[in-house]
Amino acid sequence: MAQKIQIAVIVGSLRRDSFNQKLATALARLAPPEFELKRLEIGDLPLYNQDDDANQAEPVKRLKAEIAASQGLIFVTPEYNRSMPGVLKNAIDHASRPYGQSAWAGKPAGVIGVSVGAIGTALAQQHLRNVLAYLDVPTLGQPEAFIQAKDGLFDADGGIGADSRKFVQGWMDRYVAFVGQHQG
Repeated sequence: MAQKIQIAVIVGSLRRDSFNQKLATALARLAPPEFELKRLEIGDLPLYNQDDDANQAEPVKRLKAEIAASQGLIFVTPEYNRSMPGVLKNAIDHASRPYGQSAWAGKPAGVIGVSVGAIGTALAQQHLRNVLAYLDVPTLGQPEAFIQAKDGLFDADGGIGADSRKFVQGWMDRYVAFVGQHQG
């Protein structure tokens, strides 16, 4: 039996009823059977402080190990004040440090998000893409997925609703192909 491709899913929202948490769950259902999506915990990370680089907290070590064990990344982010949430940036900073020991480098990433706003999470995603480029994270360019939270986005079972399923499945299919292009 072939080993599954491990994908680390980083959700930039801690809110219990987060649309982005729901989107991450729904995305896992759209992944092919050879992919295993694992949501990583980021809510327990201390605030990043460079003084701690030589002695990282256990939650930071866990996060870095889970990223290292993955063959790809999916970032599911809301947009706060026209950028990515602080909790997501904190996780990115922790896993990229100390300098020269980034867990992110080389992992193919997909960036997606949902918001009640008409432009979805377009600006948060652009800021995130800028950070990922610096961290040497190849990122799927197309299709971009700026999803607006509307009635029917999620069906009664928590999957993607009928009106959006084709688009979101298309995004997942392109991400799967992108990861395949980056496999050694």
